[in-house]
Amino acid sequence: MKISSTYLQLLTAASISGQIVSAETISQINGNKYLSPYNGKNVTNVNGLVTAKGPSGIWIRSTIPDKDDRTSESVYVFDRNFGKNITVGDIIELNGTVTEYRSTKAYVYLTEIINPKLVRKVSSGSATSPLVIGRDTLSPPNKAFSALDNGDVFGVPNNVSLISVSNPTLIPRNYGMDFWESLSGELVTVKGAHALTKPNNYGDTWVVGDWKVTGLNERGGLTTVDKDANPEAIIIGSPLDGSKNPVITKVGDTLGDITGVVSYSFGYYTILPLTALKITKGVEPVLPPATSLVSNGDCSGLTVGSYNVENLWAGSDHLVNISDHIVNYLRSPNLVFVQEIQDNNGETNDAVVTANLTLSTLISAIASIGGPEYEFVEIDPVDDKDGGAPGGNIRTAYLYNPDVLQLRKPNFGSSTDANEVLPGPELKYNPGRIDPLNPAWTASRKPLVAAFETLDGKNSFFTINVHFGSKGGSSSIEGDARPPVNGGVEDRQEQMQLTADFVADILAEDKKANIIVAGDFNEFAFVQPLENFLAVSNLRDLDEAANIPALERYTYLFDMNSQELDHMYISQALKPKAQYEHVHINTWVTRDEQISDHDPSVAKLNVCKN
Repeated sequence: MKISSTYLQLLTAASISGQIVSAETISQINGNKYLSPYNGKNVTNVNGLVTAKGPSGIWIRSTIPDKDDRTSESVYVFDRNFGKNITVGDIIELNGTVTEYRSTKAYVYLTEIINPKLVRKVSSGSATSPLVIGRDTLSPPNKAFSALDNGDVFGVPNNVSLISVSNPTLIPRNYGMDFWESLSGELVTVKGAHALTKPNNYGDTWVVGDWKVTGLNERGGLTTVDKDANPEAIIIGSPLDGSKNPVITKVGDTLGDITGVVSYSFGYYTILPLTALKITKGVEPVLPPATSLVSNGDCSGLTVGSYNVENLWAGSDHLVNISDHIVNYLRSPNLVFVQEIQDNNGETNDAVVTANLTLSTLISAIASIGGPEYEFVEIDPVDDKDGGAPGGNIRTAYLYNPDVLQLRKPNFGSSTDANEVLPGPELKYNPGRIDPLNPAWTASRKPLVAAFETLDGKNSFFTINVHFGSKGGSSSIEGDARPPVNGGVEDRQEQMQLTADFVADILAEDKKANIIVAGDFNEFAFVQPLENFLAVSNLRDLDEAANIPALERYTYLFDMNSQELDHMYISQALKPKAQYEHVHINTWVTRDEQISDHDPSVAKLNVCKN
């Protein structure tokens, strides 16, 4: 572990004076793996410089450092009363017991010394120079999290191995988790930090410093790409002095230098700052521009929006804001795929299932601010069978402008009717659901299939509005399970297979059919379920077709990453001149200002018959 020159001078002087005696050094206690070789053992005469104090303990740095980048020179001493008569800058000698602590088995262990007994105070008033990350230490790796991920943090099967069982030797030059583990307990400084995501309710905020990163998008976030979920990021936790981090931080805000101790809590490596973060410069512009894609009013330039409106019901406070987004940011698309429409009384868990009031209220709000008088298409689910908030009965739905489009041969299926592709191709039910009784859809939304046409009946296209199973049950990306558990991945694989088969049936009838599949896929484009979906359906990723830069493909924020869970896929017939934009109206603003947890997107497509 590299040590600042000031600190080395201090240690050299102390050693010459003969004041330092130790049976075990802190680097030996930590070892070069995740788990201490002294776990469960008593250690004596451990010398350390007190670098920081918290409400439940202190952090001490070794007075006899080694030159091994794999071994941290610091450790946490857990005892709420031990530090009362100890001051930052003291060099102390203590006895105690080494332990590995975690609050749940899904997390990585944190090495601690418990039951400490002060042997003596060696000296006071010593310098506590922090290690500057990337200068006094290695730079954080920016590709892989762990050697146990087999080269792909998103790989399947998940949970093949456990850090707590394998206890791999740290390689901090190559792996992000190894890097942060090798700094566990160290007092560090992040130079030139900026925010990657919004803070949580406690102000905990993901950042990177002035080190080299991958995935940097134009806003200042880090975008998840294939095999890279940005291990170079670190979350800044609760300040040790009891102050509060700001909760108004936005992606891209400049935070300046941050000093604190490296720890592990709630499933992530974290820096506990000495005092609260400060926003030194807010990112501009605050709001994104409206989409540039405007309908031609005919088949040559049809606009299609997609928006997860986050548990919207007739009484939602954010309903008016959603209508504003549709009109003023999406510019009133001719057709809108919407997800997470709740029934008329929201999360009241009763027999109400219909969402006609929810959708008509949304449509009225849109019309009242100058939008079109949309009509809606939906099928009520079976009560409490489509997942989401209990009682909410979320479902997908369409809004369409009747001055431009109409349903082709309307024939509404029920919640349990399985739609089919008939010769033509035509739909048995329009709208209808895909195999709704299949166990793959247990407690999950069923895709809503429809066929639309222009008012003259000459130009038609098929749509499938999806909201696949959630990622609930996923493990932390920096957790014990490697590769991390991608919750619900098996369900999504089956759901996407059923949907892809339905698309393939349409194309088997007409290889030039116009097809749009859009919505909340709850999965990344480069993970197996979606790769399989494209292979079976033979659709095209609209991000690719419209040449959206890979790092600007995001609609959602989670952990340290800007991510894309919402996608639009089109058949080959729609690819020529296809346009597409993500409107970052929710990811760019503060947590309290966001209206939904997803960004909407807009496409412009030529659906004219070839």
